[in-house]
Amino acid sequence: HVQLVESGGGSVQAGGSLRLSCAASGSIQRTNCMGWFRQAPGKGREGVASIRSTGGTLYADSARGRFTISKDRATNTLELQMNNLQPEDTAMYYCAEPPSRDCDPASPQYWGPGGRGTQVTVS
Repeated sequence: HVQLVESGGGSVQAGGSLRLSCAASGSIQRTNCMGWFRQAPGKGREGVASIRSTGGTLYADSARGRFTISKDRATNTLELQMNNLQPEDTAMYYCAEPPSRDCDPASPQYWGPGGRGTQVTVS
């Protein structure tokens, strides 16, 4: 498993954008599945998006049309571009290496702990 370090969070107003990055210790290009999940205070883990080694992507309904998950081959990072952010997007965001069979944002409970996370606050 790769070690993961998230960055790029911050505070924005509703309608704003942020781009999250996840640096990995190993090659993410060869990783079968990578994903982002989030957790707000007092709430359970919520899968946001995932990407397979083939490039195929899946999104939670809450993220589809606003967020884009991608891999940056040059920097070996997993990215999450978030546009039109809303207050309900406020949470700690984590990247993870889900098992290939659970590469679906609907199954975040199987995704492991992720990194330390990066806080996103939308007001």
